[in-house]
Amino acid sequence: MLAAALLMLASSAAAPAADVTGLWMTDDGKGLVRIAPCGAKLCGRIVKVLDTGPDVPRTDVHNPDPRLRTRPLAGLLTLWDFTRSGSAWTGGRAYDPKSGKSYRSSLARNPDGSLKLTGCVLFICESRRWTRGG
Repeated sequence: MLAAALLMLASSAAAPAADVTGLWMTDDGKGLVRIAPCGAKLCGRIVKVLDTGPDVPRTDVHNPDPRLRTRPLAGLLTLWDFTRSGSAWTGGRAYDPKSGKSYRSSLARNPDGSLKLTGCVLFICESRRWTRGG
């Protein structure tokens, strides 16, 4: 019995990272992001901006680099450089076009199948829950 429990614990600790590729709706429901392989790493691009209000920008107006502020949000690279680390994807960066800031980030699947995107500045981290888009 103890051997079986230890075997189960060892196999769960060595479990591969859950699949995070595919189409995801952001936590605020205002965008769809497709996460896919970029070489040996993962990246994500905005597929569609769902917020259609009159004051919603369609370009990267908050980018700190004025030369990049005319880039369309659709197609914009917002996640990059994620590598597999156990059951998560770490070492990546997440760009928030609402603020023009990027953050050290990680991706992991929640038990309910949603995506946990965690962004950090120094030692302060905050997580968002994305759901499968479609």
